[in-house]
Amino acid sequence: MKTIQSVLVITFVLLSVHTISAQYGNGGYNNGYGNGNGYGGNRRMNSGMDQTRTPEKPKEIPVEVSVAKIMETIKPELNLDELQVVAMSNIFIESFRTQGMLLKAETSQEDKIKNIEALSEVTDRKLMALLNEDQKEKFIILKKEQKNPKKSKSKKKSK
Repeated sequence: MKTIQSVLVITFVLLSVHTISAQYGNGGYNNGYGNGNGYGGNRRMNSGMDQTRTPEKPKEIPVEVSVAKIMETIKPELNLDELQVVAMSNIFIESFRTQGMLLKAETSQEDKIKNIEALSEVTDRKLMALLNEDQKEKFIILKKEQKNPKKSKSKKKSK
């Protein structure tokens, strides 16, 4: 009778140990319980949940980069000297930063549009003050082209 009891106890202990080791990753505490991320060893599940919670915002392009691109375009068109380039760059940077603040302000859409139009007019006056007569004419033409892109370019793209 004692041998049957001892066999049953040993069998119970072996089955219990087997069940416990299966829950903790079959390798003891190294694979499951003690790996630093909780009871299970499924790290993919945690990282997947993190991605759905916090979507990444698109990175904003720095103002200086945008201004540099604009200046690359208009410098040869208007035949600007270096002093004009620096002064116009500073005006554009100030204007873009102010425009960003206006867009982030908690005002109505109509107020934002009015404020941005006023800012655009002020910026244009500052820029025009830096240009000579020939450059002013070219600048006005560039602004008109910007507002109404040429149809010939769009026809070329569609063909």
